[in-house]
Amino acid sequence: MLKIVTIAGSDASGGAGLEADLKTFEEYGLYGMTAVTLIATMDPANNWSHVVFPLEEKALRAQMETIFRGVGVAAAKSGMLGTDYAVELTREYISKYKVTNYVLDPVMICKGNDEALNIELDNAIAEKLLPLAKVVTPNLFEAAQLSGLKKLTTVDQMKEAAKIIAQKGASHVFIKGGAKLIDLGGVANNTKATDLYYDGKNFKIIEENLVKTTWNHGAGCTTAAAITSGLARGLGVYESIALAKKFITRSLENGFALNQWVGPGNPSAWRKNKLFR
Repeated sequence: MLKIVTIAGSDASGGAGLEADLKTFEEYGLYGMTAVTLIATMDPANNWSHVVFPLEEKALRAQMETIFRGVGVAAAKSGMLGTDYAVELTREYISKYKVTNYVLDPVMICKGNDEALNIELDNAIAEKLLPLAKVVTPNLFEAAQLSGLKKLTTVDQMKEAAKIIAQKGASHVFIKGGAKLIDLGGVANNTKATDLYYDGKNFKIIEENLVKTTWNHGAGCTTAAAITSGLARGLGVYESIALAKKFITRSLENGFALNQWVGPGNPSAWRKNKLFR
């Protein structure tokens, strides 16, 4: 049984964060583990507003020891880290245990927000974790933050950002344009969800049919988890990304309303393919 870990926050509603990651790992036939960095809650009395509760450093280190020293992993993914010490501990353990299949999902905002959670923390992620990442998976906002460019609205701007991010150390860059790129008028074809892959030399556009849905909570987490899962199973980077694109498309096609505010995709819809069974 291949073992895989997500270093990420827990989403109390179950749609994103480590909960989305574990569901995805399971669909790929992997044994998933978690190092919980924080707990994110949503207030139903205040329009589903988010509150974050970081775990203390001692608790996070103990989890890392259990997973990396006690078990070992074929691949690792990090999501919302939330604190300086979570960034540093991620750097320490990914480096110490020489995890080459490391996917950095540089979570800088909660869905529905348009401002970085912590600029200093984002800079630390770029400095300490980008050089360790085999793949980094920013959305348009995060790619702009990592590259230092202004708002990204076109594929050409995505390419420029990808080059800068690669120069900062990431081996492979996957920028998620998706429906947001269409909303910004960045592509002419509004029937395809368009993402960009850059391997340091060449660009590839990765497209699947656009799923018109508002039930997309956890889509970014799920995509990054699927890429990490592909790497754990021995697929190449591009193959892992292309398969993850199909995986998230199927998940979004089967999304559902969780409550009046939010709805997640459905990673278990992939079982119909039985690709890894």
